[in-house]
Amino acid sequence: MKHDSMVTITSLLTLLLVTLHLAGDIVLGMAPGNLAALSAMVFVAGVWLSGTLLLPGRRGGYVILLLGSLFGLVMPVLHMKGAGVNPAGARAAGEFSFVWILLALGASAAFLLVLAVRGLWVLRRPQRVP
Repeated sequence: MKHDSMVTITSLLTLLLVTLHLAGDIVLGMAPGNLAALSAMVFVAGVWLSGTLLLPGRRGGYVILLLGSLFGLVMPVLHMKGAGVNPAGARAAGEFSFVWILLALGASAAFLLVLAVRGLWVLRRPQRVP
């Protein structure tokens, strides 16, 4: 699979997991479900989609994806740094999927970080003229 295809697929998957995670935060009462939070997430998702779909293979696109991957990596760390997952609440209906989304988000964000750094590294090299 080509690098640009992997970047696009991984970025879209990570963005999907971020939005699912934030929806879980709102449903479980961990984040406010107000207009300001919704507006911020829509803005972030729009910029992320622009970096993925409008700027593929460009330095600006890779920088946006690098920042998005760091945003995705921070979420599992913030949730697990404090008290973690409540054992009594872990038996609730939505808790399993919430934790699974956190784990998948961390993995896909880490992979996206590697792909974005690799893309920036390749752009850094001078192009050879045949």
